[in-house]
Amino acid sequence: MKNPYEDIINLPHHTSKTHPPMALSMRAAQFSPFAALTGYGEAIKESGRETERRIILDEDRKTELDITLQNMLHTLPAKAEITYFISDKTKDGGRYSSEACTVTGIDQEQNELITSDCRININNIIEIIFPITD
Repeated sequence: MKNPYEDIINLPHHTSKTHPPMALSMRAAQFSPFAALTGYGEAIKESGRETERRIILDEDRKTELDITLQNMLHTLPAKAEITYFISDKTKDGGRYSSEACTVTGIDQEQNELITSDCRININNIIEIIFPITD
């Protein structure tokens, strides 16, 4: 039986005289997978990300925090460890952060504690450790 491609099977590989050969990295890119649903992977990752629920403090705990805050404000600048809630921008809930910082003041108009690094909403604070022993 005769091979139907016998007349062309042994011919040399064609090389263009006008176009340079394509780089191997570019040739490989032609066959690489593509994201048919752009952003789908990130959406799945975001939906699986865990957030914490905000703790609601009782009146006794709020009073304790207020007393500690007042004591601390009498000795400004004061070093303290503050644990506070940071709301998540995209999902319900958020996370808690605990930082040792230097408190420099209070903005009563904005209801924020001013530290050397940032401003913390007083309503988000769940714990103040003051004074800190170095």
